[in-house]
Amino acid sequence: MIAATHCNTLQHASTHCNMLQHAATHYNTLQHTATCFNTLQHAATCCNTLQHTATHCNTLQRSATLCNTLQYSATHCNTLQHTATHCNTLQHTATHCNTLQLTATLCNPLQHTATLCNTLQHTATHCNILQHIATQHRRG
Repeated sequence: MIAATHCNTLQHASTHCNMLQHAATHYNTLQHTATCFNTLQHAATCCNTLQHTATHCNTLQRSATLCNTLQYSATHCNTLQHTATHCNTLQHTATHCNTLQLTATLCNPLQHTATLCNTLQHTATHCNILQHIATQHRRG
């Protein structure tokens, strides 16, 4: 925000300098029509001041242009940083997803084995019952 305010100040100064350059041109025209030496001498001093101001204004205009470029670069950089952060998050999520996928792949055979084990356990229980009945029947 400070950079934007600074840029606006520089642009305002640039506009003011353009007006001063225009005034300096107008003043130079008046200088040629002046008849009094003191007036010409005073005008020359003013003209030098205006020329100095115009030079300073050109410097401010270049600074304003550079400031705008830097502001654009900063905005672009912030966008890239946000994108990089988002990318890192997605990368972390992808790694986590791969881990879950691997776990699921390992879990499926174990689930199948557990189902088979439950079936065998049920069969063993049924077999024990039948064996108990057979034993009771032989005794009886």
